[in-house]
Amino acid sequence: MPAEDLHATLAAAQVIAREAGAILLDHRGRVGIEYKGEADLVTAADRASERHITARLRAAFPQHAMVAEEGTRTEGAGLCWYVDPLDGTTNFAHGLPFFAVSMGLADADTTVAGLVYNPVLDEMFTAVRGAGAWLNGQPIRVSSQDQIAASLLATGFPSRKRHENPNIHFYQYFSLNSHGMRRLGSAALDLCYTACGRFEGFWEFNLQPWDVAAGRLIVTEAGGRVSDMLGQAHHLYSPEILASNGRLHPTLLAAFVALFDQPGQEVAPLPPPAAYLQGRRS
Repeated sequence: MPAEDLHATLAAAQVIAREAGAILLDHRGRVGIEYKGEADLVTAADRASERHITARLRAAFPQHAMVAEEGTRTEGAGLCWYVDPLDGTTNFAHGLPFFAVSMGLADADTTVAGLVYNPVLDEMFTAVRGAGAWLNGQPIRVSSQDQIAASLLATGFPSRKRHENPNIHFYQYFSLNSHGMRRLGSAALDLCYTACGRFEGFWEFNLQPWDVAAGRLIVTEAGGRVSDMLGQAHHLYSPEILASNGRLHPTLLAAFVALFDQPGQEVAPLPPPAAYLQGRRS
């Protein structure tokens, strides 16, 4: 698709995303919660947002395929929309204003246009392949920080089976060696925050294509780098993602390799809670 057509397609998608954002805001305070699995939430807002987005995309782009989080699947020729109608469902269900609509348009494994919209803050992150990334129409760039110790990093944990996920080792290491760690609960927004320099890096295990299709393009178009956690090319179905400002990528990868090989060896022993309590009493 020519660049001018991608820009027009993205402009139409932004209108749809804003409409979906309005639906989410209308559902705040009257959340009906269901469980997709042991602890994965889905709300009436997820479903209403997805119905609206997919119907509007189908009408506007009948030739495109679609894959959406809550189950919508349609066949098409070539291009495919990956849609998360409410990224950050747990935040939404608990009244935290950190959630988003994410829509990425991909040609096979390559995202060519994408957006992430937080309706509470009215922040619209967008990108077109080869043409840059924007926040509310203004160009954005990754940070220039090149030291882990001065970096603010982000990650996420699965809603269920967290005891089977190794990320706590990585979280502990970078909590002790970076300027700070954040776990905000929306991978799409974490990627966008990396793109605009609020974070220096973000990683997470076992995300789905609709979580990352838009955000990974926004990072790379803002000058950052995206890979898996071993430094290989990231694909829509990669088992993990690492996004950074690019400058920190080699350092982050080196730490990940060390932690994969010998988890715990890179971290100084932590004082036990009993030692803290004893210190308070002395």
